[in-house]
Amino acid sequence: MFLQIHFARKLRIARFFAQFYAVNMQTELQNKWQQVVARDARQDGRFVFAVRTTGIYCRPSCPSRRPRRDSVEFFAGPNEAERAGYRACLRCKPTQISAQAQYVIHTRQLLDNAEGVVTLRELSQRVGLSPFHLQRLFKRATGLSPREYQAARRMQHVKTGLRKGEDVTTALYDAGFGSPSRLYEKAPQQLGMTPGEYRRGGAGANIAFAVAPTPLGRLLIAATERGLCAVRFGNDASDLESDLRKEFHAAEIHRDDTAMRQYVEPLLATVRGENTAIDLPLDVRATAFQMKVWEKLRQIPRGETRSYSDVAREIGKPGAARAVARACASNPIALSVPCHRVIRSDGDLAGYRWGIARKKKLLERERASS
Repeated sequence: MFLQIHFARKLRIARFFAQFYAVNMQTELQNKWQQVVARDARQDGRFVFAVRTTGIYCRPSCPSRRPRRDSVEFFAGPNEAERAGYRACLRCKPTQISAQAQYVIHTRQLLDNAEGVVTLRELSQRVGLSPFHLQRLFKRATGLSPREYQAARRMQHVKTGLRKGEDVTTALYDAGFGSPSRLYEKAPQQLGMTPGEYRRGGAGANIAFAVAPTPLGRLLIAATERGLCAVRFGNDASDLESDLRKEFHAAEIHRDDTAMRQYVEPLLATVRGENTAIDLPLDVRATAFQMKVWEKLRQIPRGETRSYSDVAREIGKPGAARAVARACASNPIALSVPCHRVIRSDGDLAGYRWGIARKKKLLERERASS
């Protein structure tokens, strides 16, 4: 009997990680395709895409007409694409890399292979650029400073170790964290949960939620003990709850209107258009880029709007307007991260995860009370 229970438990864990890796891989491929569609020159040198129908591979920024998605596959670089039988595009010349791109690639290789933290001064000496120019060039290409890039890499190493089943202590020291406290300081922002919970796929997390009526429909608010993890609009309370349970399938979820009052009241005041500051703690998982975008959105004053291009420039990535739009669309906590305050450059409201009509009414109420 014990062996049967043990085997069943191992089987559930194996299935969970298989699903986890499948979702991660699909997300990564989708991100690469979006970067190809956007002709994102910052991805040049990071991967190439190949077209089965033509037998040609290109850099992401290639100006040629885009193929069908189902005809495309991705490779880490030209060598891998050529081993698969593809030939280089004569228009974008993916085997030729600019001097600036070579500096960035060299810097990334140094950071990826470094043991411990590398200072900007040390990097600049090894790359052959001044610290100022290296910082500016690297941030323009990746959206992160070398220091931020190293922090993101360390956290990614932790995630990889935890997904492999390593204990937290082993994962954190292998990733270069000097002590458990340094990892746990960053966990809520970069993991969205503690490392132990992440390793268990979210099992053990305790989520309370409430559903409240508003002039814009039902509003579901959910939080862990660390902060908000979901705020979403809908028309039916039971559908909202069902979606929450599907998303956090490994967590303990229960309705608690009393405990959620501290979150519900300021959010409802915002829906009504009242001048209420929302500075609630958050417990969300996000990429470094998403977190940058969401933090910038929280700085937009009530009654004002910014364009996607404005936000991209303010976070130091002027060519990333489409990526900013995707970050807004993936925002899981409406109102607290006010993605409704971001519009298109021509003044069009564009899309909104919870409906364009709600976005319009939210903006109207905020402008009227400002």
